[in-house]
Amino acid sequence: MKIAFLTPEYPHAKTGFSAGIGTSILNLSKGLLQLGHQVTIVIYGQDQDETFTDAGLTFYKIKNRKLKGFSRILTQKKIQKQINDLVDKGEIDIVEAADWTGITSNINLKCPLVIKLHGSDTYFCHLDQRPVKFLNKFREKKALQKADAWLSVSQYTATVTKELFALPNDFTVIPNGIDLTDFSVAEMKNTTAENTILYFGTLIRKKGLLELPLIFNEVYKQNKQAKLVLIGRDAADITTGNSSIWAMMQPLFDTAAFQNVTYLGSVPYDQMKMHINASTVCVFPTFAEALPVSWIEAMAVQKAIVASDIGWAKEVIDDDVNGFLVNPKDHQTYAKKINALLENASLRSQIGSAAQEKVRQKFSIEVVARQSAAFYQKLIK
Repeated sequence: MKIAFLTPEYPHAKTGFSAGIGTSILNLSKGLLQLGHQVTIVIYGQDQDETFTDAGLTFYKIKNRKLKGFSRILTQKKIQKQINDLVDKGEIDIVEAADWTGITSNINLKCPLVIKLHGSDTYFCHLDQRPVKFLNKFREKKALQKADAWLSVSQYTATVTKELFALPNDFTVIPNGIDLTDFSVAEMKNTTAENTILYFGTLIRKKGLLELPLIFNEVYKQNKQAKLVLIGRDAADITTGNSSIWAMMQPLFDTAAFQNVTYLGSVPYDQMKMHINASTVCVFPTFAEALPVSWIEAMAVQKAIVASDIGWAKEVIDDDVNGFLVNPKDHQTYAKKINALLENASLRSQIGSAAQEKVRQKFSIEVVARQSAAFYQKLIK
């Protein structure tokens, strides 16, 4: 098959910043290539129009058209022409696009279109308990209604999305996957630092970053050797308008605890596994996700993690088996779970080994790519 992904982001030096959607497409593309399929990445919102190939993938960068009041529709028609030209040339059999802001709402393709739920703006606004822009919700619903088939990275996201948009559609759940060879414990030196707690991901309110200082204060009260390391892009706060979540976090730390906090900013994706491996415990006190790749990456390196107990979480982690799930606002219980792992190497090993096995069985790119290919093939036929 010849599969194309329409996306606003992808982790490549030529395509700019990428978050979870881009990372999930990268991993799925690798799995599909290994199965012998052809993969094309059509990425809009770029600095220029450009075509290039790398690592077996063909990339089409699309620069958005700009004309006041018409930029979006003109960009959509540009995307439509690019994809349909490739369909006519026999280069694309099927297209998968993300639900974010409904980019396909005014795009008509000559091949089947799949919309995958990674979490729409409407979905995240609902989880954040803030109003969604009318146009965003309208476009996202229209894009979903126009699609030929629907996927979701988690059952929770599918259920909430159906309710929010009053959709009759059934969503097939195929989770995000990762390449386990990129997170091979055997290839890493044993550089784990004791009492090191790692958070990696964007510094943003919805991921619980304003709860994390209060959690760490409780950890530090019981363990003065505990250290917190933060890795990720700083972000503005949509609630207060503050330009930096990191600036908002700092006053929340107790003075003594803050001396044991290190913020490294963003690091290259290929270096992240070294930082994960160097940590003792990974923490993710998030309030809003669809299915977080970061959790799966930490589990793949046999790390014990303490994560949020909200919604999608039970589809990734079995509480007390391959990780711990705690409400992020329950600071004392969250800290208690972290300290239990910091103090007990045997427990960490047990949880970490079970976590890696869960990833191998459910979230490896081999498993996810086979499921995806079977779904695409059925739709094409």
